[in-house]
Amino acid sequence: MDDAWRPYRVSRHIVGTPAADDVVVFEEPDERFFVGVGLSRSERYLEIAVSSKLTSEAWLLDAAEPMGEFTVVLPRRQGVEYSVEHQVGADGTDRLLILHNDHAENFELTVAPLSDPAAAVPLIAHRADTRLLGVDAFAGYLAVYYRRDGLTGLRIIRGDGTSHEIAFGEPVYDVHPGSNPEYDSDKFRLGYVSLVTPDSVYDCAMATGELTLLRQRPVLPRPDGAEYDPGDYEQHREWATAGDGTQIPISLVCRKGAPRDGSAPCLLYGYGSYEISIDPGFSISRLSLLDRGFSYAIAHVRGGGEMGRRWYDEGKLLRKANTFTDFIACAEHLVSQRWTAPSRLVARGGSAGGLLMGAVANLAPQDFGGIVAQVPFVDALTSILDPSLPLTVTEWEEWGDPLHDPQAYEYIRCYSPYENIGDLAYPPILAVTSLNDTRVLYREPAKWIAKLQATGHGGPFLLKTEMVAGHAGRSGRYDAWHEEAFVLAWIASTAGAA
Repeated sequence: MDDAWRPYRVSRHIVGTPAADDVVVFEEPDERFFVGVGLSRSERYLEIAVSSKLTSEAWLLDAAEPMGEFTVVLPRRQGVEYSVEHQVGADGTDRLLILHNDHAENFELTVAPLSDPAAAVPLIAHRADTRLLGVDAFAGYLAVYYRRDGLTGLRIIRGDGTSHEIAFGEPVYDVHPGSNPEYDSDKFRLGYVSLVTPDSVYDCAMATGELTLLRQRPVLPRPDGAEYDPGDYEQHREWATAGDGTQIPISLVCRKGAPRDGSAPCLLYGYGSYEISIDPGFSISRLSLLDRGFSYAIAHVRGGGEMGRRWYDEGKLLRKANTFTDFIACAEHLVSQRWTAPSRLVARGGSAGGLLMGAVANLAPQDFGGIVAQVPFVDALTSILDPSLPLTVTEWEEWGDPLHDPQAYEYIRCYSPYENIGDLAYPPILAVTSLNDTRVLYREPAKWIAKLQATGHGGPFLLKTEMVAGHAGRSGRYDAWHEEAFVLAWIASTAGAA
C-alpha cells in the first residue's frame, strides 16, 4: 500500500446490507481538513463538521430523514471558523446558534432561522476583551464558555434573556463544560480546578446558578501521613513585560510563606502554540516539588489562546518569535521579583513547547539553571519541509510553508533550535523522547542533543529514549508515574531542592 493521502469520506450504511452497497454522502478533497460526524444535543440533526487550522464548515441532515441530503450551513471561506448548535426557540421554531469569527476576531454568537442560516443576527456581540469558546444549547437555556483576562468562565443564559456568570473565588483557576448530553435538562455539569484545588465536578442549576459539588479528585496523604490541605499553598497571578510592552500573565503556586529573596528553586512551564491554553490545573506529582521548596509557574506566552485570538495570532507564522521572547521575559520577571535566581530556575516544555525550550536555550541560556524538553519539536525546519509526514501539510497554516515560501523558510531557519545551536555555554538539558512517537520523530531530539554535545559548552546534555512509548509518553499508571518521577528527580537535583 502506498502512503498517498486519501480523502475523508462519510458513507451511509443501511443495517443488514453489505458494506459494498454503502453510499458516499460526503467527501473532503482538501488534505488540510479533518472531518467528523455527530448528532446535535437535541437529537434532531446529524452534523458533518469539517475543519482545518483556520477554516471550518458544517453540514446538517434531519435525523428523521436519514436518506436525505446533507446541506451546508454556511459555505467555507478561508480564515472563517464557525460551529453550530440547534435549539427549539421559545416560539417553538427551530433555530441555529452560530459561533463564528467573521469580522469578529474573538468570535461572536449569532442566532439564525434553520431555513436561512445567512440571516443570522447577533445574540452576544464581539468583545475585544472576551474570547467566546463555545456554546451548549438546551431546552430553555444556553451555556456559553468564554475566556477573559487569561481565565476561563461560564455564562448561563435563561429563556427569558436574563443571565449570570458562574463565580469562583480563587485568583487563578480553570472552569470548563463537562459532559452534558441531555437536551431537556435544567442542570449544567461543569469541571473546576485550580493550582491548589483538585479536579472537581459540579452541577449548576441553570435557573438559579446554585452549584452542587458532586466529586473531587482524592489526594492521598504524604509519606509522613499528613493529609493534603490546600491552605498550605498559595496562588499568585504575576504579569511580565515583554520587549514590545505586552503584558504576559504568569500563574504561580508555592508553599505558603515561601521566601521571596531569590533563594527558592522554581520550575517554569511553557507551551505557546495552536491556540492551546495552558490553564492553571492541579497536579499530585507537582506537590512533591512544592513540598521541597519549589515554586511552580506557567508562562502564558503568545501562540497560546489565554488572552484571546490576538494572543494566538501574535505567536504564530512570521510572529512566532514572540513566543520565545515572552517566555524569556517571564523568566526574567520571576528573577526580578525575587521568586528565584537564574541558577535555580528550570524551564520545562513538551512537543511544540519543546521547540520553545530549544529556542530559549539558544536565545538566553544564561537565564536558566536547567531545561527539560519532552518529545521536543527541535528540528522544525526539516520536518515542516517534508509533506510526506502525516501532519506537515495541516501544520503549514500554523508555522508557514517553507517548501514553497522563501520568507517562511528563512524565518523558521532563524529560530529552529537545531539550526541555531552555537558556541555557547548552555545550562544542563534533559531531552525525553519516545521511539514510537509519530508526531515528533525521535530523531529530532537525538540530532539536537548530539549537536549540543558536539558544539555547545556547559551541560550536561542528556537524552532519554522510551523504547515502548509514543508522543504522550509511557502508558499504564505506574509506568507514567515512574517516568514523571525520573524527570522530577532530575529537576530537583539540577535546581537544588531546599
